[in-house]
Amino acid sequence: MNKLGMTTLAAIAALTAASPSGAAQTAAASTEEFLSSIGVCTHIAQGVDNPEKVAACLRGAGIRNIRDDGTTSQAALQAYIAVHKLSGAKVSLLPVNGNIAASLREYEELAAEGALLAVEGPNEPNNFRVTYKGAKSSPSNSLPVAEFQADLYQAVKADPKLAGIPVFASSEAGGSQPNNCGLQFLKIPAGAGTLMPDGTTFGDYANTHNYVCDHLSGIVDNNAWDAEDPAVNGRWDGMYVEYGHTWWSHGFNGYPTNDLAKLPRVTTETGWPTRGENSIYEVEQGKLFLNLYLAAFKRGWRYTFIYMLHDDPVQGFWGFFFTDYSPKPSATCLHNLSAILAGDASPAPGSLDYSIPDEPPTVHDLLLQKDNHTFELVVWGERAKGNSDVTIKLDSPTPKLNIYDPTTGISPTRTLNGADSVPLTLSDHPLILEIQNIPR
Repeated sequence: MNKLGMTTLAAIAALTAASPSGAAQTAAASTEEFLSSIGVCTHIAQGVDNPEKVAACLRGAGIRNIRDDGTTSQAALQAYIAVHKLSGAKVSLLPVNGNIAASLREYEELAAEGALLAVEGPNEPNNFRVTYKGAKSSPSNSLPVAEFQADLYQAVKADPKLAGIPVFASSEAGGSQPNNCGLQFLKIPAGAGTLMPDGTTFGDYANTHNYVCDHLSGIVDNNAWDAEDPAVNGRWDGMYVEYGHTWWSHGFNGYPTNDLAKLPRVTTETGWPTRGENSIYEVEQGKLFLNLYLAAFKRGWRYTFIYMLHDDPVQGFWGFFFTDYSPKPSATCLHNLSAILAGDASPAPGSLDYSIPDEPPTVHDLLLQKDNHTFELVVWGERAKGNSDVTIKLDSPTPKLNIYDPTTGISPTRTLNGADSVPLTLSDHPLILEIQNIPR
């Protein structure tokens, strides 16, 4: 199994050893690793998105990855490469439906230019049918999906031109399979009793579309945090209903609930529109999307792709940018967050002794390290209404501590010197404590 991203799960796990002052020692993850988890869905292959404008938006917002359709169009493939060269963003690319050879060609072309992030299996085969080896998937048969995904995985792993490229499983394929093909597993375990043989491997990463807006008419407490829970059987199309006990008909058993949090996983679609049914205000979207990326990373998701880059009258008003590619508040907030965290990342993140006594259930924290001398402690609230007052306790005074609010700008809102206790009022978005040079 591809080990990329497993360091994330280890790095963000809180260590339980207490310091003499009672603060907990917490391992930091690299700011670079967090920033590299940020993705967005585009529609370049469909002709909806302009590649040059896409690249400008990605640079402006600080988005590192895009997800788009598989294609045999050379114009589209060259557009992906152009976006990469202009912005640095890499592509999680869907396959060419039912065609392993054509899929490998598109992947190899992007990989040769350094533009390929990941190979992804078929998109929502419950909604977009897969035809493979003369058979078409249907509401009663997912075998063509399973056979294609298994063959795609083997072909990618056997291709030296794709060495090191991870494979994302087919989205929603596990949960929606009408017959027990084994798509609820990354690798089918012995004795699973599935239609595909034991040992069949489908992907390096589980892949869900756990839309944060699912079945909600407005934001609720812990909206993003709960949607990113890898084990909960809730409103969202998450890990439990895709890889635990599948949702189609009577369902099939997959991994035990306790194992779901251990699986390498990605979200290739999530989001919330700002126009239409059950939409939210643009400012609400901006705050929620920050919480969403943070919650996903803290809870162990390696990549998160929000749907979608810019509003479109046909695709919907889900975007970070308006129809003319001008920034919505969500793009501005993400730009601010990315700019505050940007810098030379520490090659070997350390740990920090801190605590949040009586931390409310709607308050969450993520420790990042920018360089060898700077920690970025992100603390965010997920209250739909009202505020929570908390205090951050440090094990020892810090010579300098800057506090940032990415919903208002990229300059510190407060600077403290010699502080070992920091009171904060949190509501529905993150604050960042930049902690420099704490003596050890």
